[in-house]
Order: sequence, then structure tokens, then C-alpha cells
Amino acid sequence: MAASPIQDGVFVFDNTTPPEPSSLLSLFSLKGKTAIVTGAGAGIGLHVAHGLAEAGANVALWYNSNPSCIERAAEIASKYGVQAKAYKVNVTDANAVADAVDLVVKEFNGRLDILIANAGIPWTKGPAVDGPLEHYHEVVDIDLNGTYYCAKAAAAHWRRQKEEGTDINGNKLTNFTYGSFVATASMSGHIVNIPQLQAAYNAAKAGVIHLCKSFAVEWVRFARANTVSPGYILTEIASFVSQDTHEIWKRKIPMGREGLPEELKGAFLYLASDAASYTTGADLVVDGGYTLP
Repeated sequence: MAASPIQDGVFVFDNTTPPEPSSLLSLFSLKGKTAIVTGAGAGIGLHVAHGLAEAGANVALWYNSNPSCIERAAEIASKYGVQAKAYKVNVTDANAVADAVDLVVKEFNGRLDILIANAGIPWTKGPAVDGPLEHYHEVVDIDLNGTYYCAKAAAAHWRRQKEEGTDINGNKLTNFTYGSFVATASMSGHIVNIPQLQAAYNAAKAGVIHLCKSFAVEWVRFARANTVSPGYILTEIASFVSQDTHEIWKRKIPMGREGLPEELKGAFLYLASDAASYTTGADLVVDGGYTLP
């Protein structure tokens, strides 16, 4: 078990070590590393998987209800020359998540470096006072609890890798620094959206942000934990919203438009890579300026 990073109520000196001196671009390289991306069948997750693969990572793409993810993984493997495979995983089942993480580590060179907890669903039932409790549980289970289950399973591997310095096959890990956990939060974890009403989603995403801040402290000796908070992004998740509502959104965004999912790849790559070696507990808001006024 890793020693506590806290002693006598304060942090221990040298809980972490800086990376070896290197060029900036090499710090962004993920060559030879293993990444898991949840909710990777489409939208933000799929674009993030492309971004990590382009940087050299071998990528496990998790999906639950989108079997086209199998084809998308094959395309990533072919395009970037990396190992990529799709896995059907229900992130609301803690045991299934732990088993899937273990399987990915076994099948991807015995190691885990990055987990992007991106799986999520929107609240679509209007005011909470009228919304069904079943939908509340569904939103919180996927968006918040699923993030926790992924974090717990990944952290166990990162702690062992840091303590032992080997993959699960006993081979020395030559390019493992610290694990990197990045969760997709939302600007909705910072503000209350209008005109749509979505209290459960807002609360779940605020929980994701604070959860990762807490992990950043707990895990400081073996992993970093950060979040990306997108604003309104043009993906399938917002397909239930009327065009009139989309127009209202755009009038509230200083940049005057919704973002594209590929505009998030750089944020996730930074936090996943050694370029972010001194960044933990951070929330990177990418919202076109929506939360500024």
C-alpha cells in the first residue's frame, strides 16, 4: 500500500517527481501507452480516442449502446497504426467496470496509463419537480457513479504500477510516470443552464468536478486527476433539444456558435500527457466563453 501523502496534517515533501528534461512535443507523445475512453462510440469520446491515438496511444474504446464503436476502433487502428479495440461495458455496474479495466490491461501490453471517463447522458425531462425518479437515477448513475467506478478500478492499477515499476507481466515500465484520469464534466457543473431545466445533470457534473479534485489529493503519489468542462458541443447528446433552444444558446455564447467535438481533443491530450505533469485537480473549461458574462 502506498504511504499517505499527508503526515501530521500537512503534505509530505516530494510526493511527486518531475519528468525527465525533454522537448515540449515529446511531452505530448503517448507512444506505447495504453488509454481507455468510455462513451467512445460517437461524439466527444470518439474524437478524444482519435486524438490520443494520433499522439501514439493504444486505445480501448468503451461503449454500451452503440455497436458501431467496433468499426470505429478498427478505423482508428488502421489510420494511426496503434492497437485499438472496442469493448461493450455498462459503466453503472462497478464489477463490470473493474473486470473490463483488468481485461484491457491484460490485452493491451499489461499496462494502463490513461482513463478518460467520458460516458454520460443528458437530463431530458424538464423541471425536476415533474421529472421521474427513474430518470434521475439513470443520469446520476451514468454521469457520476460511473465516473467513480472507472476511477476506482484504474487507480488500483496505477498505484501498483508506481509502487512496483512493472506491468502485470513483471516487465519494467520504462515510460510510466503517473496515471492520468480525465473526466468529462461540463460547464453545467459551474452554472445553471437556461432555457432548458436540468438540475440532476448539473448536480452530477458538479459532483464529477469535485470528485476529481478529491482524487487529485488522494492519488497524488501515483496518479493525476483532472476534468474538462465542455460548453455546448454539436454532438448527438443534444439532439433532443429544439432548434429554437440552440439559437438561444448561441446568443449566450461570446463566440456566437456551438463547439465541435474535435475542438476538445487538445484539452484532453494535454491533461492525459506528461505535458500536464504539474497539473492535477484542475478543471479546464472549454465553452466558447459562455460562463464569462
